[in-house]
Amino acid sequence: MYTKIMRIFIGADHRGFKLKDQLIDYLHERDVRIEDLGNYQYDASDDYPDYAMKVASAVLQDIENSLGILICGSGNGVTIAANRFKKIRCGLGFEKDQVRHIKEKDHINILALPADYIDFEKAKILVDTFIETQNLKEDKYINRINKIEELDLHHD
Repeated sequence: MYTKIMRIFIGADHRGFKLKDQLIDYLHERDVRIEDLGNYQYDASDDYPDYAMKVASAVLQDIENSLGILICGSGNGVTIAANRFKKIRCGLGFEKDQVRHIKEKDHINILALPADYIDFEKAKILVDTFIETQNLKEDKYINRINKIEELDLHHD
């Protein structure tokens, strides 16, 4: 079912905790190498930036051979936090065609999911699409990614 999968890192705050555990079981059933970066138990006071940092850092260790999945209530918090890391392209997914688009053309390497707005069945579809879709190698997409990498994000 899946194309060549390397390793997937997953993390979630309390709002995404249940969905994360469901997705881990789902992916294990498909023999996907997935690493849970927390939270490991439900904690209503945890903070999404902590899990975004863990997943983004892990993906960066082997950026050519790994992907990430982050989950919080809206999906936006983890997206914002993960995109603070150079070479990380995290996209928020709501619909299958949208996830295919952002993986093919924007070359996302982390998928953010909004646990408050999607159910497990929808999440499975989005994750499958994220994993199965390949980045398009056309010059126009590569050039856009290169322009993003060249941005100076530290203006005073």
